[in-house]
Amino acid sequence: MPSALVTGGSSGIGLAIARMLREEGYDLTVVSRTAEKIEAAAAELGAHPIAADLGAEQDCVRVIAEHKERFGGLDVLVNSAGIGIGGTVESLQTKHIDLQLNINLRGLLLVTREAIPLLRASRGWVINLASIAGTTPTPGLTVYGATKAAVIAVTRSQNAELDGDGVRAIALCPGFVDTPMAQWSGLAADEMIKPEDCAEVVRMCLRLSPQARIPQVIVERVGSAEGVG
Repeated sequence: MPSALVTGGSSGIGLAIARMLREEGYDLTVVSRTAEKIEAAAAELGAHPIAADLGAEQDCVRVIAEHKERFGGLDVLVNSAGIGIGGTVESLQTKHIDLQLNINLRGLLLVTREAIPLLRASRGWVINLASIAGTTPTPGLTVYGATKAAVIAVTRSQNAELDGDGVRAIALCPGFVDTPMAQWSGLAADEMIKPEDCAEVVRMCLRLSPQARIPQVIVERVGSAEGVG
């Protein structure tokens, strides 16, 4: 049976993708910082839960090692863990800059680094959750947008580096999605993209032939000005 690991798997987009992967017959590891939340999600999914701080290198290494020990390999890595903290550049606190860089970019890189040998063996997929904020100016979300632009660049580099190994990566870039992180937007839930929409994009990728990959998908919110948010 194929297996997948989903960071940020306790809620929002990560949980929606995890549900889809379970429907598709994958063994699952789900990862999140809060033990109670990830254990609840794992109980629903029949998945293996890991509580981990992806801002810490030892935890990034541990989640892949634990998944390998339990399932023997890895076919799909979903890097969905992320954090967004609003604020103009002049108002930014250093701790908030560091937190977003550590989780959104550094943690993603470290988890992926550890997973590549397993993904090379399975000719697997890396699903990187970026954001439309990484493709267009996002006043008030400068650091978040910068980390997501970096994720898009990382994804393209991963595809170039691993092209000969059959490992494929996609940067998924949605506008505002109906998740707790987007509540600050003031948009009503029925005005936002659904987490399940993101999961369906991933499902489509997994059904492609080995000769096809989609390096980036932008999911715009209907009614948004120029596709922003």
